[in-house]
Amino acid sequence: MLERFLDILFWQTFLNMVALRLVMDVLFFILAFLAEVIGTVVGFGSSTLLMPLALFFFDFKSALVLVAVFHLFGNIGRIIFFSHWLDKRLLLVFGLPSVALAVIGALLVNYTPQEVLKLILGLFLLSFSFISLLMPSLSIKQSVENSLLGGGLSGFLAGLIGTGGALRGAFLTSFKLKKDVYIATAAGIAFAVDLTRIPIYVGSGFLNSGLYWSLPLLFIIAIIGSYVGKLLVDKLPQDSFRRVVLAAIGLVALKFIYDGVLFLSMN
Repeated sequence: MLERFLDILFWQTFLNMVALRLVMDVLFFILAFLAEVIGTVVGFGSSTLLMPLALFFFDFKSALVLVAVFHLFGNIGRIIFFSHWLDKRLLLVFGLPSVALAVIGALLVNYTPQEVLKLILGLFLLSFSFISLLMPSLSIKQSVENSLLGGGLSGFLAGLIGTGGALRGAFLTSFKLKKDVYIATAAGIAFAVDLTRIPIYVGSGFLNSGLYWSLPLLFIIAIIGSYVGKLLVDKLPQDSFRRVVLAAIGLVALKFIYDGVLFLSMN
C-alpha cells in the first residue's frame, strides 16, 4: 500500500514539474516574440528587453547564449526586410571595433560571478532608461572617433552582459539616419557582433545540450517578430510607446541591482 502511494506521489510530482516547465517554456517564447516586435519598433533591439526577462527563466550563462542566438536570428530578419537601406561605410567604421571588443567581453564572462554580471546589467539598463526618459533627444557628436568609441563600448557590453544595442543606438542617432537606414545598419553591426560572441559562449560550455531543441523555435519566432515589427514600425505612437518600455526596463533593472548588491554584501 505504502509503495503504491509513493509511486503515485512520484508520478504526480513528476507530471507537475513537466507541466510547470512547459508553461515556463511557452511563456518565454511569447516574451521572446514580444521583445522582437517591440525591439524592432522602438529601435534598440530585442536583447535589451529579452536579456533581463530571460534571467527569470534561466541562469545567466544559458540566458546569455539563448538571447544572443535569438538576437542573431532577429537581425537576420531585419537585414532581409531592410537590406536596401544598409549603410556599408558606417557598418565598417562602427562594426569593426564592436566585433573586436565583443570578443574581450565574451571571454571575461567566465571570470566574473553571475550576480556581478546581473548587477552590471542592471546598472546599465537603469542608466539607459533614466537618461532616455529625461533626455529623449540626446545624441552624441558625429565623428569617426565617437563611432570607434561607440562601436567598441557597445560591442564590449554585448559580449559581457548580452546587450549593447541601447548604447549602439545612442551613438548611431548622431548620424541623423533615416529610420530604415538606422534599423538596417544597426542590425548589420549587431549581426557581426552576435556571430563573433556566440561561438565563444558555446565553446565555453554556457548552453546546456538540453536547450538545443529551443533554437529552431527561436529562429521562427525571431523572423516572424521582425516581420510584425516591420509592419508596425510606422503605425504606433512611438514616443509614448517608447516611454512605457523604458519605464518597464528600469523597474526590471532595479531587481538585478538589488540581487547584485545583496550578493556583494554577503561576500
